[in-house]
Parts: sequence; structure tokens; C-alpha cells
Amino acid sequence: MKKLVLIDGNAILHRAFHALPPLTNKSGIIVNAVYGFFSMFLKILEDQKPDFIIVCFDKKAPTFRKELYVGYQAKRPKMSDDLVPQIKFVHDILEKSKIEIFEVDGYEADDLIGTIAYQTQNPKPKTQNLETIIVSGDRDMLQLVNSHVKMIAPVTGLTN
Repeated sequence: MKKLVLIDGNAILHRAFHALPPLTNKSGIIVNAVYGFFSMFLKILEDQKPDFIIVCFDKKAPTFRKELYVGYQAKRPKMSDDLVPQIKFVHDILEKSKIEIFEVDGYEADDLIGTIAYQTQNPKPKTQNLETIIVSGDRDMLQLVNSHVKMIAPVTGLTN
């Protein structure tokens, strides 16, 4: 059976940022989230040995939920100024590594992951015998789990 891993890039990057102290590179740029993200990413590759891998990210553009309900995520804290530039570093490394990045204006990463996971269950020959593994700290994603879709949800730190 072939294996597809779908990574919730924002959730894993955010977890990595908060799990590590503010590490810096030789230029003094904070890179703790980059280091943590790729520590987790490499562990996923080693443990899961996927045939396919996609990392999904949110985009800055407002989502359809925000347009429907102005108060959506109104109480969510603003992203740390130290984390914002690290997103581009992660994108750059993924792109140079030829790892697929999916992001669409108006949709969150979990919307994309849900759509892709659903599509992998389509009985077309292209997706038969495909196991999908979702990697996210967002427990809402558990609703996607079934006999062909599994989920890995980090509990604490980077490797547990």
C-alpha cells in the first residue's frame, strides 16, 4: 500500500516555535521554529517512509469563515513577530527540497488537508490502496480518521 503524508505546516511550525527556546543562526536571526519544524519533518520521514508528502499552510488572506463570521478567531493571539519570518525560511527549504506546498487564499491548511484526505478515498484506480497519514496538533482533524486515514498528533515537545 502506498502512503501519503499530509502535514499541517502552520500547526507544526507553531508547535516547534513554542517547544524550543529562541535559537539563532550565525547572523543572529531567530530560527527555533525552523529547526523544530525540520526536526519533526525528518522524524516523520524516517518513521513513516511516505511515498508522497504534502505540507499545507494557511495564507494571510482572510478565509471564507472570517467573511461569514467577523468574530471568527477574534480571540486568537497575534502570531509572534519572531515566528513570522521563519515561515518563509521553512517555505524556501521545502521548495528547494522539492516538497509540495499547498496553500490557497481563503482557506486554512486544515481545509486543504480535509479536502485532500477526502479525495484520497475516491475509489478511482489512482488512489486505490493509498493510506493517508495526517500530521497535525489540531485535534479537530480527528474527524477525518477512518480505515484509510490515520493521524499523528504531537503531544509534547518535538518528538513525543
